[in-house]
Amino acid sequence: MITTQHNPAYGRDQIPMESRLAHPAVEFIDVHCHCLPNLDDGPESVEEAIALCRKLVEDCVSTVVATPHQLGRFEGRTGAPAIRRATRQLNDVLKERGIALVALPGAEVRVDERIDGLLARDEVLTLADAGRHLLLELPWDALIDIEPLLVQLACRDVRTVLAHPERNVPLLQHPQVLCRWLACGIGLQVTAASLLGDWGRHVKQAAWGLLTQGCRVCVATDAHDDASNGPRMTAAFDAIAARLGGNVAYLLCVENPARVLRGERLAPVLV
Repeated sequence: MITTQHNPAYGRDQIPMESRLAHPAVEFIDVHCHCLPNLDDGPESVEEAIALCRKLVEDCVSTVVATPHQLGRFEGRTGAPAIRRATRQLNDVLKERGIALVALPGAEVRVDERIDGLLARDEVLTLADAGRHLLLELPWDALIDIEPLLVQLACRDVRTVLAHPERNVPLLQHPQVLCRWLACGIGLQVTAASLLGDWGRHVKQAAWGLLTQGCRVCVATDAHDDASNGPRMTAAFDAIAARLGGNVAYLLCVENPARVLRGERLAPVLV
């Protein structure tokens, strides 16, 4: 089941501080997860993929968008037909094993000047294959101005969601560039583990900073396995609720991810 309606139990700043696991009424939608086997740097087998999916369910995720890398070093390995086929096969296995998780096809697309044309030819995927949000990955070691691409995609009525900007050092060193992109309507996907310090102090500080600047943000796992790089949505939800209030936690972890599935624009974070 995809939870998209406001849950009053988490609409107040006085959200209970005990673990989210004690409150199963709220279900998460994970819009960035490498859960398909043998496609990218995620699971290397079906069993590893199932182990990750079990962890997602334990973390109260009910719907996951499978987002293998496209383009960059994975070009030619993760085409749209292969991702759709692998997602169908994963759903079949999940159903057979009684795992209460629904997977939807998507991709984490490496920035490339050909994206607009590739999208038109159905060679790169949008999130949930819904045609409205493209999850864009930037290189780690260089700053590329993507404003022309943002304009191209907007003309196609496709909104760009920038993957884990809190981990992109060149971008963080040039905040004026991010401000220009935000003015173009870009959304941001902040990783749950970043908010919890798993990627280091500086990344944690940057992640929390993005939540307090009025940006359009959703939180996702970017999980690749069931161990060292596993899902952390429950802990992130609790941390956000403790620091910014229950309304913000619900928006970031439930409502904005649901907006992605519905093809709606992310709502800004107001704190």
